Amino acid sequence: MPFEDELGEAMRRTGDTFRPSDRPGLVDGGMTRGRRRLARRRAVAVTGSVLALATVGVAGGYATGSLGPDDGKASAAAPATPTAPESVAAGNVTEEQMIETFKGLLPEGRTTREEGSGTTEAPERPDGPKGPLQGPHVSLVFDDGGGAAAISLGVSVVDPAGKSAADAVTCPSQAFVQHYACTEETLSDGSRYMLFQGYEYPDRREDTKLWRATLITSEGVMVDASEWNAPAQRGVEVSRPAPPLTAAQMKALVTDQAWRTIGAQLGEPLKESPEPGQSAGAPVNKVLASLLPADLKIVDQQGDPGYGFVVADDGRGASFIQVNAQTGMQDVFTGDATTLPDGTKVMVKKENNPDDKGGSGAVGWTVDTLRPDGFRVVMMAFNAPGQGQDASRAEPVLTIEQMRAIVLDEKWRAAAGRPATEAAGPLTSRPSSAPPPRS
Repeated sequence: MPFEDELGEAMRRTGDTFRPSDRPGLVDGGMTRGRRRLARRRAVAVTGSVLALATVGVAGGYATGSLGPDDGKASAAAPATPTAPESVAAGNVTEEQMIETFKGLLPEGRTTREEGSGTTEAPERPDGPKGPLQGPHVSLVFDDGGGAAAISLGVSVVDPAGKSAADAVTCPSQAFVQHYACTEETLSDGSRYMLFQGYEYPDRREDTKLWRATLITSEGVMVDASEWNAPAQRGVEVSRPAPPLTAAQMKALVTDQAWRTIGAQLGEPLKESPEPGQSAGAPVNKVLASLLPADLKIVDQQGDPGYGFVVADDGRGASFIQVNAQTGMQDVFTGDATTLPDGTKVMVKKENNPDDKGGSGAVGWTVDTLRPDGFRVVMMAFNAPGQGQDASRAEPVLTIEQMRAIVLDEKWRAAAGRPATEAAGPLTSRPSSAPPPRS
């Protein structure tokens, strides 16, 4: 779910879907929190290489904007080599070794603006054991005769069983990050690999293309490479139709043994703990799908306990629907609400350009509910297939009455890790009491 100059901008691009000033009842602890959790991982982890590499400890060029125009340093890249140089295998990888190893794996061409860092000590942790070494990175501008292009690569370690690892090699939904290709696969040795092919800015404010290859081994070594069709990540004119390395060359680059050798020297990755406040409940998208009218076609969905979305189509255009289900929300619900006989508060909103992302003709409808015990369910439905996208239909696929019936269903307690006050059917079936689709 969605999220401009460096790390902060990337996070805002994926996180700031709702206005903080005019939607206090919805934003404060509501949909934004859950949407940011999922969208920041799924979208920024792919498109925002600054953020994704920063979160796993890769510093330098990615986080400081060092990818830029030619600074006068130049050399010829050597033909690809299949194994790590002896100096790399010996440990304590330096910036120079990292650059030479990287260049040795590139096709023939000219390189400039060669920058990077070697392995460094992890910072002290006041609340736990010292982490693994900080992984090295390298960045340069490469020209094979077809135009100068920025290419970067970092090596780090990550808990292979954690959510961060899974999200790093999971293709993002088109609802949040529009792209033209993305593939995932598990290699024969158990490593997970993803190749994303899209744009530096999913809204296409610049024409810069971004291709990103990510590998995570079963031991937790993460190799993350990005390339652009411009001599810098952003802010410069594109120099070629596509980034220089083909899909096959990107895969060969990140799967080379050299990076595994380096990654093995960084130490054991820290085990990943659940995010603060993360629920052990059912994924929200599964609960939502079970409550939608039966003749709606679900074309996309993702979710975690607490937050999820589906993209549904009734044959007249796709509609993006997102839901948060949270407990302990007694003090954050404000606004002009109707109170039901059982004490549940219900607030309804209809507005244009609901996510402030400027999708042409976009409207959004919100139904926000708060039970007396602090259990809150809030749903928002768009007349567009995703965040910031142009309208695909006149109105959302659900009516306000349908949305109201869905968010008041007791099945939502399962999504927040709370027992239902009334028996609910299996989450895999849509109840016969669900409201009919719009005519």
